[in-house]
Amino acid sequence: MSAGKQPGTQIKLTNVSIVRLKKGGKRFEIACYKNTVKAYRSGAQTDLSEVIQIDNVFTNVTKGAVAPTADLQKAFGTTDIQTVLLEVLKKGELQVGEKERAVELEEMRREIATEVAGRCVDPGTQRPHTVGMIEKAMNELGYSVNLSKAAKVQALDLIKKLQESNTLPIARARMRVRITMPSKDGKRIKDKVLPLVAKVEDDDWADEWELVGLIDPGSFKLIDEMLQKEVKNGKAKVETMSFSVVEGESVIE
Repeated sequence: MSAGKQPGTQIKLTNVSIVRLKKGGKRFEIACYKNTVKAYRSGAQTDLSEVIQIDNVFTNVTKGAVAPTADLQKAFGTTDIQTVLLEVLKKGELQVGEKERAVELEEMRREIATEVAGRCVDPGTQRPHTVGMIEKAMNELGYSVNLSKAAKVQALDLIKKLQESNTLPIARARMRVRITMPSKDGKRIKDKVLPLVAKVEDDDWADEWELVGLIDPGSFKLIDEMLQKEVKNGKAKVETMSFSVVEGESVIE
């Protein structure tokens, strides 16, 4: 073998995602197909043959170093490869390369900024901020994005920090809307509508169900699309009544 040539067991990291688990004082790794680990953990992918690339357990995937049977027995109480593979897949830490991590952080940053843009306005103009303006404010604030937390949770945290720092004039915004539909449809889909309404102000049942309430601006499209899908013949509608800035529980018209 010429100097610098990679050994035959070497696995190209461009094709693989490595999941690592430290147990019993040892390191165990498995080789998975790219972009499948999160899908498996969320339940979106259930076929293990589409997730696990090599049916073996390693101490170092990139070097092709297979874990000794004695180490498996000591750490996992079994030498059954499938059992160990599953445990590492479920509990191990997904290793992410620098480029991949940078892309994920950028995507998460954009997602957080989009969430904030859909929930807030400039209290002076009553107009929403653009996603770009919010990203710029995040940079000025030095806001750290966390890949293990949901974008929605981080967006709420960011709104609070922006308000505290005065980096960007921002306030939670809500729309007052009226939702109407036949009563029979209302009874059927009420449980789908209510989670999208931040605050119910009036809830009236007669020949039709009429609900007046406050929603996050980003929920308007979701409600409208759901009504079109769930209630036929255009008998359900959502109308904007006013736009409000919400500070705590008080509403400023």
